[in-house]
Amino acid sequence: MTADTATDVFEDHRPLLMGVAYRMLGRVADAEDVVQDAWLRWSGADRAKVREPRAYLVRITTRLAIDRLRQVQARGEAYVGPWLPEPYLTEFGDTAPDTADRVLLADSVSLAVLVVLESLSPLERAVFVLREAFGYPYAEIAALLDRGEAAVRQLAGRARRHVDERRPRYEVDPARRRELTDRFLAAAAEGDLDGLMSLLAPDVRLVSDSDGKARAALRIVHTADKVARFLVGVAGKLPPAPSLRLLEANGGPAVLILSDGKPDSLFQLDIADGRVTTVYVVRNPDKMRHLADS
Repeated sequence: MTADTATDVFEDHRPLLMGVAYRMLGRVADAEDVVQDAWLRWSGADRAKVREPRAYLVRITTRLAIDRLRQVQARGEAYVGPWLPEPYLTEFGDTAPDTADRVLLADSVSLAVLVVLESLSPLERAVFVLREAFGYPYAEIAALLDRGEAAVRQLAGRARRHVDERRPRYEVDPARRRELTDRFLAAAAEGDLDGLMSLLAPDVRLVSDSDGKARAALRIVHTADKVARFLVGVAGKLPPAPSLRLLEANGGPAVLILSDGKPDSLFQLDIADGRVTTVYVVRNPDKMRHLADS
């Protein structure tokens, strides 16, 4: 395998490797670092002995992501206020032409699922991602992680139960989410308290992520009345001459607010039974930089 061929093989697999690393870490910059480290390992490997490049690359990436996740957990860094994953731009395109496959991919990268995955051990998270998001057989996951298949099945079962018990139910149909997102934006922009109340589930939550680096709620806001009033207040304090951009992030529609061309906030909604159940607001500037050119 020539150097050029090795580069082509790696680039062909880069979206897969980035998908694995991001789902493992919930952080775009860390995922990019892991993929870059995987490239260094790949470029320096004896590729003549690699029979299956895809398996080899996924194995390297998964192990590097596990190591990175263990380092993050060991540091135990204090975070100011609620934590959310970095927004991850998703454009599945031909990756998932089948509707069911697209829904599965969108669900596996959703903010709701990634928040729950933060509470799993690194190994549980790796098994869950490889099994649930990418459909790897248990035997193949066992080989990738150098674990017995029985142990991998136990990890998968434990992770699946944990996720099922803790993640909120939400609508994954992008068309429905887009329609309600448009209505939500219109009501918020107009300061229409009654209009917002009609869109919010009674037990709706608003989760703001800023790490204390931007103005945001430092606790989760609960109930339709409090969330609606909070949003109306926020709408009145938007940066001067803001512009809005609709994106696909984490498998669903999201709204990026820019001030002077720079990302200021990102909003995304979870929806169930035609009502907004969770409002996610990302304001941490460190998590917005990669959206500048979106």
